[in-house]
Amino acid sequence: MSAHATTRGVSLDDAKLSGFHKRLALFSSGGPFLDGYILSIIGIAMVQIEPQWQMSPLWSGLIGSSALIGIFLGGMVFGPITDRIGRKLMYTLDLAVIIVCSVLQFFVTNDVELFVLRLLIGIAVGADYPIATTLVAEFVPRDWRGKLLGGLNAMWFVGATVAAFVGYALLAMDDGWRWMLLSSAIPAAVILLARASIPESPRWLVSKQRYAEARAVLHKALGPGATLADVEDKPQPVSMRALLRKGYLGRVVFISVFWTATTVTLFAIYAFGPQILQLFHLDSGNAANLGSGVINFFFLVGNVVALLLVDRMGRRPVLIGGFAVSALGLAYLAAFPESGLWAVAIAFAVYAVFNGGPSILEWIYPNELFPTEVRATAVGLCTGISRIGAAVGTFATPWALANLGIGATMWIATGIALVGAVIGVFMAPETKGVDLDVAGALQR
Repeated sequence: MSAHATTRGVSLDDAKLSGFHKRLALFSSGGPFLDGYILSIIGIAMVQIEPQWQMSPLWSGLIGSSALIGIFLGGMVFGPITDRIGRKLMYTLDLAVIIVCSVLQFFVTNDVELFVLRLLIGIAVGADYPIATTLVAEFVPRDWRGKLLGGLNAMWFVGATVAAFVGYALLAMDDGWRWMLLSSAIPAAVILLARASIPESPRWLVSKQRYAEARAVLHKALGPGATLADVEDKPQPVSMRALLRKGYLGRVVFISVFWTATTVTLFAIYAFGPQILQLFHLDSGNAANLGSGVINFFFLVGNVVALLLVDRMGRRPVLIGGFAVSALGLAYLAAFPESGLWAVAIAFAVYAVFNGGPSILEWIYPNELFPTEVRATAVGLCTGISRIGAAVGTFATPWALANLGIGATMWIATGIALVGAVIGVFMAPETKGVDLDVAGALQR
């Protein structure tokens, strides 16, 4: 009998959904919530900051994209660290950084200080993605993996929606932007306290041949009948270099391209939503800010709908169909930028709702398509690559709006969505109902 053999019982993939699974998913969703909150609130804060500081388009683009640049760095650096030292330690440290930097934003006096702090916040958020999502993927049962991983991304839109309405309320204050940027410290502190009870991933412990600890974690979290039956007996290490070779390289390319196609337009709209809506003849600044919050709500609706469909229809149709229909909404905005309020609102709603399919798959696919030994590394790598595109898109948005106009900018967004649909047709695998270790292994 192997050193890590266990008595007969239920495996990780076959376990019933428990209160522990629900708490883990809820606490892990704090990272995406904070990401959505932080990236959305800056768009409203900039409405006050830009005229107050007489900010140039260059600095507007840099500050709007600074957190995205940080997410790239955080995902690339801390994904491999998470695979080496484990999920639990970094699960709380990153939140402490967000709290400190959020508070310091209240006291900034110039562009450089704000850029640096938002860069550091982005690094912490980027670190949280591979940590939190891998913990959820490695604990939850097979039948709930798609819903709970996709639900993490849905919390991004909850955070963005909450931020939009908080920002709208604080705009009445002369220095409301300071309170907006400070406010992210509050949910970060709550999440930090909640996460203290979450244990290390048993799959990661097995990958390090720490079998007794893995069994102890399983029994405490899921009961004495839980076993490691669905974890490979002899984990085969997969190096970072292997992610760039034939087989895994194709998965990295697929995930990075569709993730980038999802986030480029999404983050540009979040960072500059009020300004974009004003160009569609929402004359009142407050109306544009409120309209931005309504769009956030439709993004959330799209995520909920996609969560209900991803385990019924499968990953491929949700991804491809979502990109294709959301591109239609963007194409209407590009072709008819002078349309009335209701036409613009419906087109934005179509884009936002159908963007939900690709959005929830940002967390499902990368966690399913790579093995435990490099899962966090792969998630961090794909997160980082996608954020490069998102940062470029966010940085370029003010220039595109000023020099190309709203119609041409929306045509570019339409093309990006169509790229996502095409990459899905040719490269998206179907992983619905597949055990995690089977989905993450290369098929020979």
